[in-house]
Order: sequence, then structure tokens, then C-alpha cells
Amino acid sequence: MALKWVVLFLSLSHSCAEDAFKELQGDILALRSALAAQQEIIKEQREWMESVVRAPRSLQTAAELAPQVTALNERVASLAGALDSCWLLLCGSLVMFMHAGFAMLETGCCRAKNAQNVLMKNLVNVCVGTLGWWIFGWAFAYGGSDVNGFIGTEGFAGSGFNAYQGSALGPDLSEGQSIQLSWFFQWAFCTAGATIVSGGVAERVKSPTYAAYAFCMTSFIYPVVVAWTWGYGWLSTVLGVGTMDFAGSGIVHLTGGVSALAGTCVLGPRTGRFDNPDEFEAHNLPLVVLGTFALWFGWYGFNPGSTLGMSSKETGALAAQVAMNTTLAAATGGIAVFLIRYGIMKKYDVGGLCNGILAGLVSITAGCGNVESGSAVAIGLIGAFVYQGASMLLVKLKIDDPVDASPVHGACGIWGVLAAGLFDWGEGLDHFNGWSGWSCMLDGDSNCQTGIGGTAIAAQLILVLSVIAWAGTLSTIAFFGLKKTGMLR
Repeated sequence: MALKWVVLFLSLSHSCAEDAFKELQGDILALRSALAAQQEIIKEQREWMESVVRAPRSLQTAAELAPQVTALNERVASLAGALDSCWLLLCGSLVMFMHAGFAMLETGCCRAKNAQNVLMKNLVNVCVGTLGWWIFGWAFAYGGSDVNGFIGTEGFAGSGFNAYQGSALGPDLSEGQSIQLSWFFQWAFCTAGATIVSGGVAERVKSPTYAAYAFCMTSFIYPVVVAWTWGYGWLSTVLGVGTMDFAGSGIVHLTGGVSALAGTCVLGPRTGRFDNPDEFEAHNLPLVVLGTFALWFGWYGFNPGSTLGMSSKETGALAAQVAMNTTLAAATGGIAVFLIRYGIMKKYDVGGLCNGILAGLVSITAGCGNVESGSAVAIGLIGAFVYQGASMLLVKLKIDDPVDASPVHGACGIWGVLAAGLFDWGEGLDHFNGWSGWSCMLDGDSNCQTGIGGTAIAAQLILVLSVIAWAGTLSTIAFFGLKKTGMLR
């Protein structure tokens, strides 16, 4: 019996040991699995650490991307240049359309019998002026006038506009725009300035003889004024501040206006103009109004286009400000002259309203890029009084200007240049923004220049006197010389 119990005990012990062994094996397998998991984690961490150690090698990858980044930047610059080109081509075309306005306005203001002569003279002016600008004008204006400060010497008849770069022929696009683009845009301004003169000498001058003057105007008189100013000549740095004429109250309109005055003085009045004034009233007011609207429309190429680009939001905002100022000054000038004429004559004067609009436009042209909208209204209002006073003075002096070209473009051109200095939107009277647009003019330390407000106004006055002396003198000589040939009138 005892043996039986011993055998039973041994059997039970063996069974327990076997169970314990199996349990131990299970624990060992679990430990192995846990160890494998830890080893995987350690492996991942090691790989991460090795990637951190290898991080400098990623800089080499970025360096390899440099050509792609450069190509992308070049593409962006190319698109910016294309946008600028579209903008200037559009605005230049608008300025060119102003010739239609001049033609309609001048034809409507003259007598019906001279309508064909006036129209032909406007067409000849553009065609001959274009050749003068191409042969001599562009070179004198922009052909390196910054070197001697007076006149350019390169680019006659389009020379150097295209050049071989390797095996390809084309313009230099390193600045984003071609010379041809600038030539076209500035050509529109040049011929517009010459057309101003045609209005002042309407109904008296022979077309072929006037063509000779138009060639002189577009090839030498006007380009030299541009060289002094927009061409970075001596007036662009006068008194250490330079002159501010954003779109040409002085450079374009005063040059044309004072030349028109010189021409009409040399020619003398139309026969019977001050003996029977009623016979010289505008024969076609619809043409006058149509011409005025065409000129106003073209002015949105004249003034906003003078930003000379449209590839940034800042430039776009400036162009919008310019357009707003242009619109306000035109409307204010028109209404002001309309009311002044009504107060004087006790009747509505549509012609006066039209010239008032043009007076406001000329007055704001210099300062449209550096004055607030409220100042634009004031400039247009004062311009209306300037125009009316100058127009009445011409009649009193018996100077015959059929379309009031010299009061509109000359007198208001003077006011516009001075207004650009007086109403500059620089902070207070101490700062002057001028060509800097939204920013103040900076000194050598990149700080706003102070105490230059008075100096800037003096520079504007120098611009006015210089244009009057240059354009007035040369135009007088040119017309007087043509008169001596007996072929002028």
C-alpha cells in the first residue's frame, strides 16, 4: 500500500514538473519576442541618428536645386517684363489716340472753310514728327544725356537698338524692357507736344512749312528738354533735389504751349479776328466736345502710363492713384471754368467747359503721382482760374490763339509744375516725396531727407524758367526764320 502512494506521488511530481517546464518555455518565448521588439526600436533609433549625422549631405541636394531656382526667378522676371511691356504698349496707344482728339478739337474750333487744312496739318505733324523722333529725337533725349547733363549722343535712326548676342539678333533685355518699347511710348509724348503747337497757329500757317517746324520740334527742341529731365540731365539733380514732373505738365505741355505762343505771336492774328470776333466762333461744337472726350480718354495713358511699369502691387496702386487724381482735376477744372464763364457772360459756354477740362488735366499732369486726391481737386480748381485769366489776357493783348493752346498748355503747364512742389504729399512741409512715390526722398543713410520742401519748389521754378527760355527762344527763331522765307503764312 505504501508503494502505491509512492508511485502516485512520483507521478504527480512528474506531471507538475512538466507543466512548470512548459510554462517556463512560454516565458522564454515571450522574453524573446520582447527582446526582438526592443531590438527593432533600437534599430529605428540608430537609423534616425545616422540620418541626423548625414544631414549636411542634404545641403548638397539644395545646391543641386540652385539652377532650377535661378530658372524660376528668370521666368518671374520675364513675366514681369512682359507685363510692363503690355502696360506701356497699351498706354502709348492711348496717348497716340489723343491725336484724334486734337484733330477734332482744332477742327471744331476753327472756321469751316479751313477744316481740311487743319486736319491735314495734324496728320502731317504726326508723320513728320515720327521721322524726326526716329532720326534725331530719341538719341538727343535718351542717348546718354546723363553723361554730359545736356544732350544725348547715341541711338540716331535706331542704331544700336538690336545687336547680336551670340548667333541671335535682338534687343538688350537685361533691364526687362526693350529700347523699342521706350521709344514707342516716348514717341507718343513727343508728337503730342508738337501737336499742341499746331492748334495755336491754326488757320494761318501753310502745312508744308509747318511740317518743317514739326520736324525741328520733334528732333531737337522737345528732345533736349527731355534730356535735361527724364533723360537724367542737369535738371534731374538741380539743387540736390531735382525736378518733379511725373507725366509732363512742363516737359510736354509747357514746351508745346510756349512754342504755340511764340508761333502765334510771329504769325500775327487772323485777318479780322479782333474786328469781327463773332465770325471766328467755333463752327462745330459737337467736334469740340468729341475731341475733348477723346483727349480726356487718352490722358489715362498719358498720366497712369508714366508709372512706366505694372509688375508690382505698389506700382499698380500708384497708377490707380494717378488715374483718380487725373479724373478729379479734370472734372473740377471743367465745372469751375463753366461757372466762371457763366458769371462773366451770363450764358452757358460749352467751349469754355471743354477747355476747363483740359486745363484741369494739364494742371494735374506734373503732380498726379505725388499728391492726394483732395489736392488734385484744389489743383484743378486753381488751374481753372489760371486758364481763364491767361485766356482773357491774350484777348486783351490781341494775341490770336484759335484753340487757346497757350493758356491751356502753357499757363496751366506752369501752374502744374509749381503745384507738384506745393502740394507734394510728403509728411508736413518738411519732407518731399517727389519721384519716390509712396516713400519720402532718402539721404545717404536711408533716412527721410528733411528741410527740402522749399528747395524742391525752387527746383520746380527753375524747370519752368528753363523750358520757357529754351522752347520759347528756339521756336521764335524757327518761326521767324520760316516767316522770312515768305512761305510761313
